[in-house]
Amino acid sequence: MSKEALDADLVIEGTPERSWTKRLGPGLITGAADDDPSGIATYSQAGAQFGYNLLWTILLTYPLMVAIQMISARMGRVTGRGLATNLRRHYPAQILYGAVMVLLIANTINIAADLAAMGAAARLVLGGPVQIYVALFGTLTLLLQVFVPYERYASFLKWLTLVLLAYVAIVFVLPIDWKAVGLGIVAPHIEFSGHYLITVVAVLGTTISPYLFFWQASQEVEEIRSEPAQDALLKAPKQAHTQLGRIRFDTWVGMAMSNGVAFFIILAAAATLHVHHISVTTSADAASALKPIAGPFAFLLFSLGIIGTGMLALPVLAGSAAYAAAGTMKWPNSLSLQVNLAKQFYAVIAIAMLGGIILTFLHFDPIEALYWSAVVNGLAAVPIMVLVMLMATRPDIMGDFAVTGWLRWIGWAATGIMALAAVGMFWPAG
Repeated sequence: MSKEALDADLVIEGTPERSWTKRLGPGLITGAADDDPSGIATYSQAGAQFGYNLLWTILLTYPLMVAIQMISARMGRVTGRGLATNLRRHYPAQILYGAVMVLLIANTINIAADLAAMGAAARLVLGGPVQIYVALFGTLTLLLQVFVPYERYASFLKWLTLVLLAYVAIVFVLPIDWKAVGLGIVAPHIEFSGHYLITVVAVLGTTISPYLFFWQASQEVEEIRSEPAQDALLKAPKQAHTQLGRIRFDTWVGMAMSNGVAFFIILAAAATLHVHHISVTTSADAASALKPIAGPFAFLLFSLGIIGTGMLALPVLAGSAAYAAAGTMKWPNSLSLQVNLAKQFYAVIAIAMLGGIILTFLHFDPIEALYWSAVVNGLAAVPIMVLVMLMATRPDIMGDFAVTGWLRWIGWAATGIMALAAVGMFWPAG
C-alpha cells in the first residue's frame, strides 16, 4: 500500500464526524422506538394512577438503559456480529433457541398491540374502522422495510424520531404544578402496595426490553456493512477511538430521548388525568381523555404521536426478531440485502408483521396482550442480559475491548434490578 493510501486510510479511521447529527444513528433510533404505543400506554397509566410520584423511575431507568444498550452496541461493533450470532458461537444452542423463541412471541404480540393502538388513534382523528388502519400501517411498514434500501430507510427512521417531540410540546399547553413535579422527583410518596410495585415493574419492563438489545447490536453491524472503509474493531482496532466515542454519544442521546419522552408522558398524564381522577388502560384512552381536559390541540398531538411512534417501533420489533432468528439459524441477515439474497430473514419480518395484523383481526384484548408482552419481555430480559454481560466482559470474545469499569458495574446493576422486577411481576396487586 502506498503512503498516500495509508494516510487516507488513517484519516478515515481516526477522524471523528464533524456533524453531531451524523454521529446519531442506531442509538437514537433504538431509544425512540422504545416509546412505542404500548410504552405510551404504560407511562400514561403510571401518571394517571400515581400522579408525579412515579417520575423518579425515569431517573433510575436512564443510566441502566444506557449501560445495557451501550454494551449491546459495543458488542456488535467490536465483533462485527449480532447478539444471536455471538450467543450461538459461545453458548449451548438450547439457551439461544429458548431466548429467541420467547423474543419472537413477545415481539409479535407487541406488534399486534401497537397496531391496535395506532388504529384506535387513527380512528379518533379520522373516523372509520380500526381494522383498515391496522392493515394499512402494518402493510406500509412491511413494504418499506423490505423494499427500501437500508441507508435510506435508516435515515427515514432517524428523522421520524422527531415525532416524539409532540409529547414534549403537550406539556407547554397544560397547567403544570412544578413544585409538585419537583417533590415527585426528589421526595415521592412511595406506596408499599402490590399495585404500585407492579406499575414500577411495568415501567422498567417497558423501558428495558430484549428486542432493543438485539436491534442496536445488529444496527452496528449494518453500519459496518454500509461503509466500505469500516470493519469490526477486532480487525480494525485503529477505528476504536472514533467508533466507541460515537457509540457513547449516540447511546447517551438516544436513551435521553427515550427516557425524556417517557418523563413527559407521565408528566402530562399526571397533570391532567390524575388531577381529574381519570384512569386509562390504552394510549388511545389517554388521548381521548385529554381532549375535554387539555383541549383539541393536546388531543391531536397525543394521537398523532401514537401513530408516529408506532411507525418507528414496528420495524424495530419485526427487524429485531428477524436478526435474532437469522443469527440463530445462520441465515444471511441484513436490511442491505435484496429479498432474493436473504429470503428467510425477510420471511421472519413478514411473519412477525402479518402475525401482528392477524391477531388484531381476531379481536384479541389489547390490554391483556400488553400485559403478557410485558411479562414475557420482563422474564426474557434477565437471562439475556446475564448472557450479554458475560460475553461483553470476556477477553476471548471482545479482545482488548472487553467491558470494564463503570460500564460493567452499571450493566450488572441493571441486570440485578431487572431480575428483581421479574420477581415483582408475580407480586399480588392490592
